[in-house]
Amino acid sequence: MRISLQNNVLRTNDQLAQELRKQCTAAKTLVLNLTSAPGSGKTALLEASIPLLAPLRAAVIVGDLQTTRDADRIFAVTKQVEQINTEGGCHLSANQVEKAFQKLSLEKIDVLFIENVGNMVCPAGYDLGEHLRVAMVSAPEGEDKVAKYPTLFQPADAVILSKHDLWQPLNFDPQMTHDDLNKLNTAPRFTLSAHSGFGMREWIEWIRSKFSKI
Repeated sequence: MRISLQNNVLRTNDQLAQELRKQCTAAKTLVLNLTSAPGSGKTALLEASIPLLAPLRAAVIVGDLQTTRDADRIFAVTKQVEQINTEGGCHLSANQVEKAFQKLSLEKIDVLFIENVGNMVCPAGYDLGEHLRVAMVSAPEGEDKVAKYPTLFQPADAVILSKHDLWQPLNFDPQMTHDDLNKLNTAPRFTLSAHSGFGMREWIEWIRSKFSKI
């Protein structure tokens, strides 16, 4: 009974997500779903990325359990920001994203980022209507997170190894992360630091290339 109910929920979610994706494709809006653990640097990445994407117009849907703090930060770089508070929910759903869509002007958005709830398990199973899913792992989390949470990284269309500026002081071993990723997929990988700007150009160029093909 419980398995059947879960399958029905996921099926309904996926159907709505497909409609949202069609809607965004028709509007020529590229949608990226950012997934990672709390504190991996999703908000900092968006703060650094959005100005670099100009003249492409960017918007953000921010998912969080409580507060508008991340959305408040992003508001400084784009006024097209919508906050979703899940009130304890560990992931976003297509239904929640659809409600946020209704408050956005897709015709004025070239790139839409969905900053998913910080969690390395729950978001993996939910399609939000994105064109691309980007998984992040940061140095403070440790090198073993890809092996421990493969369901987050296996379906990723790109993987970011963030907080490069902390690799040396934390003795982070990127090779272990790469070795574990090699067992899961061949998605593009970006090593970057939103703080120092290291690697940002390659990340931005990748987004631009994906936008040009939508």
